[in-house]
Amino acid sequence: MPASNGMSTSRPVDGYLISGIQQIGIGVPNLDNELQWCIRAFGTDVLIFDDEAEARLMVPYTGGEAHSRHAKLVASMCGGGGLELWQFTKRRPAPAPFPVLPGDLGICCVRMKSRDPRRTWKEMNDRRLPGVGPLTDEPEGEPTFFVRDPLGLLFQVTPAQDWFARGASPTGAVAGCMIGVSRMEVSLRFYSDVLGYDTVVSDREETFENRDPGVTAGRCRRVVVARSQPARGAFSPLLGSSRIELVEARDRRPRKIFAGRYWGDIGFIHVCFDVRGMDALRKKCADAGFPFTVDSAGSFRMGEAAGRFAYIEDPDGTLIEFVETYRLNLARRIGLHLDLQRRPFEKPLPRLLLRALALNRIRPGRARGA
Repeated sequence: MPASNGMSTSRPVDGYLISGIQQIGIGVPNLDNELQWCIRAFGTDVLIFDDEAEARLMVPYTGGEAHSRHAKLVASMCGGGGLELWQFTKRRPAPAPFPVLPGDLGICCVRMKSRDPRRTWKEMNDRRLPGVGPLTDEPEGEPTFFVRDPLGLLFQVTPAQDWFARGASPTGAVAGCMIGVSRMEVSLRFYSDVLGYDTVVSDREETFENRDPGVTAGRCRRVVVARSQPARGAFSPLLGSSRIELVEARDRRPRKIFAGRYWGDIGFIHVCFDVRGMDALRKKCADAGFPFTVDSAGSFRMGEAAGRFAYIEDPDGTLIEFVETYRLNLARRIGLHLDLQRRPFEKPLPRLLLRALALNRIRPGRARGA
């Protein structure tokens, strides 16, 4: 369909496009402390936005009341999705009332990409980064390890081949996540039909060690899924590919990670996908039985970025966010902004233009501002 300026938007046949994981939301009690840990652990030092406002549209998940919050989205020039750090400014965030185990319902763990997990594991230990677990193998037989942040949240370092740029950090950013589910076959249909994770990479049942001494998640079915279609869209060269591991507890009753708590409380609060064609995606989700529960409808602003966002819930209530970016500040120091609304859906931005994001790097030792 022609845009108003005569440029073809080259929409996909189904009218929408999911490019990949844009970011994982993390509720924290101290944003700047968590940011410094993320930079130290993973090199996520590129500030995409910094915003303070009331989250008025999220009242279905914050006790029916709008709460003020401070949010920063940071990424890595090595590639991968970002980390959106989210802190209430007038409310003490509640932690999970139990140790979260793989198979508990919600986002249990975030996958972070590495060129060589063995080397990354050694470097983290050489730097005496706390919370690093033992080196082991992924279900696919590749090396991996887990590391906990100061809040006890679990990250998994996994191998990856797609990189945007080389950098000082041995890791990139988000390459997927681990989600606890109650009915594997139902969840597999959802993640395949709605989000496009239609390829099973591995499927096995085993006792899942949680990497903490004396703690085990028990017998679990672990299914790793990926998207068969290559990443497309404006930010696809930076976001890269991703995998989602679905974990179903076999010999215990899983607990809902955010039961009785608010979105924004401590933990992984959502997984967010970069999309185009939100109206068509809204229809797709409704037809599949997963209607939008939140929709900004018109434009929203996050700092100097603007766009439209929406939420759905997976079959167990895990929050899935969609963001369609209309405007992005590529380089705030030189005032370089990008209008994406009239760009072809599937066409990636030039790599040279995306490299301008490096101008938004956070200075060493500084958390507030760029």
